[in-house]
Amino acid sequence: MTINTLYELVRHSVETFASRIAYSMFDGEDVTYAEAGRRIAKVQDILVSSGLRPGDKVALLSSNMPNWGICYFAVTSAGMVVVPILPDFSSEELDMIIEHSEARALLVSDRLFTKLSRQTIDRLNVVVRTKNLGVIAQHTREQGSTGIPQPDDLAVIIYTSGTTSKPKGVMLTHRALCRQVDISMSIFPVHGDDTFLSVLPLSHTYECSIGMIYPFSEGARVVYMDRPPTASALMPALRSVRPTVMLIVPLVIEKIYRHQVLAKFQSNNFWRTLYRIGFMRRYLHRVAGKKLMKLFGRRLRFLGIGGSKLDRGAERFLLEAKVPYAIGYGLTETAPLLAGAAPSQVRLGSTGPQAPGVQLRLENVNSETRQGEIVALTPSIMLGYYKNPEATAEAFTADGWFRTGDLGEFDKEGWLYIKGRLKNMIVGPGGENIYPEDIESVLNSHVCIADSIVTEQEGRLVALVHFNREEIESMIDDWREEWATKKEAWEAKTEQLKKEIMDFVNAKVSRFSRISEVVEEKEEFVKTPTQKIKRFLYNKNTAKDAKGKSGDPEDSSTASAASVLDSGSSVPDASERPVAGRS
Repeated sequence: MTINTLYELVRHSVETFASRIAYSMFDGEDVTYAEAGRRIAKVQDILVSSGLRPGDKVALLSSNMPNWGICYFAVTSAGMVVVPILPDFSSEELDMIIEHSEARALLVSDRLFTKLSRQTIDRLNVVVRTKNLGVIAQHTREQGSTGIPQPDDLAVIIYTSGTTSKPKGVMLTHRALCRQVDISMSIFPVHGDDTFLSVLPLSHTYECSIGMIYPFSEGARVVYMDRPPTASALMPALRSVRPTVMLIVPLVIEKIYRHQVLAKFQSNNFWRTLYRIGFMRRYLHRVAGKKLMKLFGRRLRFLGIGGSKLDRGAERFLLEAKVPYAIGYGLTETAPLLAGAAPSQVRLGSTGPQAPGVQLRLENVNSETRQGEIVALTPSIMLGYYKNPEATAEAFTADGWFRTGDLGEFDKEGWLYIKGRLKNMIVGPGGENIYPEDIESVLNSHVCIADSIVTEQEGRLVALVHFNREEIESMIDDWREEWATKKEAWEAKTEQLKKEIMDFVNAKVSRFSRISEVVEEKEEFVKTPTQKIKRFLYNKNTAKDAKGKSGDPEDSSTASAASVLDSGSSVPDASERPVAGRS
């Protein structure tokens, strides 16, 4: 059966899987497909009684919960246009997005409601509380209507939170979103007995398309958490839910790898020597992988990783640990998947081949490196950027292919390898192409670095690093008696580390990619909801000014992820870009 609209998808799933559980809250309510259908009708009744009609925009600003998906489907299956908004936007950005989108109604969770101005609320026909679908405010009482959408009708406008620019509204059709179900199914089939554990924001295309729409189309169950997935909250959920499918951003796995796996095997000369021996490293990774799979409940068959570049060392750990992971590549503008492979097919450093039904090619290929900009032709392409024809025109080639802005290359078998962002590339003094992501991957493999970016300043490569404070403080405890205060010890140790890090990196990169200086960034880097650093705040020597420019909270999917192997799940002691989707 071919489904071309979200209206058709909702009708099919509600009728076919009526008695199955569609959505759940961990330690909370279960919502069957039949109940989801009833709630969808209730939301539509509220919107229609407030004067909304097909084509009207409805903003959706909510934390993850069963009613998020219900509200999303209620709007789109009524022929209206949903505007899912990332909770991480500042209050000013939220007001701007709601005004720019011309939304006439708002579906909002309690905490996020307080971020909006009174002027914004007063302009709306109706405001509905997502927690119980009750009406918070209704300023218009007149009869509207619903309509049956067509495949090429606009279904959603998603405002991106990028690393280099202000938010832009990506317009996606019903057909574009429904084709993602087909693409996902062809890469990794989902069944009615699958259970998803959702930890990423639903307003992010990656989680919405693959973690919400896709399982709903197949009668699967999705479980949400009512709190940020810190280690203390996530571990009980993993033990109880025992998910078969889970989607995460790279930072979660990278923190586990750096702070639990790598830190252990770099802790003394014995482990360092053992870890350098290939077959021993693979054995140790396999033991650690068994503990990780136990933590996930032993049923996990698909760990999807997307959103930003995955550190090569962390991916090698997953591969050798036999964790069933897969890396997808895509963008919000492509709804999102463009390339991917099943866990049984993964290759280190690759995002997999182009997805079924998608065509990829390289533009402006460098004859020496064989790298060029990835451009795509996909049935899931956006209509364009809302009310921004100039940016829309710039996003496409003359023959209608979408410009991803990513640099990549294909191997002889058609597997895609991504180097980094075209806008991030630095041209060296001799005309060399320098990819800061490659240098950052080396920097981030150092156990004392939590995160980093490489920038060009006055013709020199400078590394801005945010140190792993816990790791450094554990070192300071061993020798702080030499210093009067802990502050002096910290400053002395970090100055020493800067030189060590520069030597460490420069020994591993090409001559023209060597860094000239390491600068400590004391505060965490300002990031997008998918945990990519907002480079534009730092590339113009504005690192100092960046602090305080965003009130965005840390993405809840990454909080305390480094301790996820704690509580009996650590690696054994002596006694016992690849790139993810840029959506």
